Amino acid sequence: MWTAAILAGGQARRLGGLDKRALIVGAQSILERQLAALRHLTPHILIVTRDRIAGAGALGGLYTALVEAPTEQVLVIACDMPFLTEPWLAYLADAGAADPAIDLVMPRDERGPQPLCASYHVRVAPALKARIDAGQLRVLDAIAPLAVRELGPAELAPFNASGRLLFNVNTPDDHTRAQQ
Repeated sequence: MWTAAILAGGQARRLGGLDKRALIVGAQSILERQLAALRHLTPHILIVTRDRIAGAGALGGLYTALVEAPTEQVLVIACDMPFLTEPWLAYLADAGAADPAIDLVMPRDERGPQPLCASYHVRVAPALKARIDAGQLRVLDAIAPLAVRELGPAELAPFNASGRLLFNVNTPDDHTRAQQ
């Protein structure tokens, strides 16, 4: 059993402060699309809108998700990813639970690692908190010392026929592209 945590507390500066989770893609908001993909996978779904530690950015949201989760495994996804699918999320969660020695399972696509669409073990929360306390808020730096399994392009391919699986809506142009 695992928890899904949607990180929805960012400021969306590049989108002029718009609420990313409420942006419409197709006939639904991004949040509605994500919830539809998660509903049949787990009864434990958190929407993280306020971080336990103000001003800690995405790392604060990630930390909050891990400490609030009622399970040991947490599938963390950013609220700006409209094309995540139920099969992909199930695969990612299963990969995270498959090896108890692994702290984090995350995809890596042509843009690089995607730590905000990943499966984490809650035991990493203290390490993330230490980074936050030290003012080191970059997520990739915080996860660097962890035991990480990356899912590369070959593992992504069966889930990414459209090439949009891990697409993020960060700017107005991204939103326009997502709507097309």
